[in-house]
Amino acid sequence: MRNWEKALSVLEALREREEEAAHGWVLDTEFLLPQQQGVSALERTGRVELAGREDRAELSAWEGWPVRWAARLTPYGHDTLAYARDRPRSEPPPGEAGPGRRLVELIPSKMAALRVFIGLTNELQVPPSDGLAEQVRTASCDHGLKRGRLYLTGEQIASVAYGFWLHRMTGSAGEANRFAREYGIVHTPGQENALGSSPDLPRPV
Repeated sequence: MRNWEKALSVLEALREREEEAAHGWVLDTEFLLPQQQGVSALERTGRVELAGREDRAELSAWEGWPVRWAARLTPYGHDTLAYARDRPRSEPPPGEAGPGRRLVELIPSKMAALRVFIGLTNELQVPPSDGLAEQVRTASCDHGLKRGRLYLTGEQIASVAYGFWLHRMTGSAGEANRFAREYGIVHTPGQENALGSSPDLPRPV
């Protein structure tokens, strides 16, 4: 289990106990020491609040016995769980290849142009292909080469070429030309995109 998955598991357990508590705090009687330590470790991320001295005193009076430890989710913790529940999933997961997918590496200027294309999804007549936005959002970065790494289907690669064509038609040809040289695909309006298209594009008018 990855670290973020472990953190979500701890947050979810805390939320479940919190919902059952009349006062909204999860007490040390609800969690074993290792679980308490897992919760306490999340305090520095802002997703968990640990009861201070005054809160513990009030809880002790409420419970009728000394409360030495208590915790509850912060609004950030609740939002983390809400986001995790509805977070879009991509297949394959970011950073992994899969059947019918090809590794595409993009320098920062191309990633920036692609993000503009993705950002216009609701305004375009020909929007980005399904799943491309998620691949862009979750792209890993090779810091040595300073390139974003995406694993794309043929349809998504063609959609990237279209995004770079739009970028070219509004003044910058470098991204489209480099993409054509590296991946052999060019967007040509009115024609099917095909691997192996000529990378020699006309200058925009």
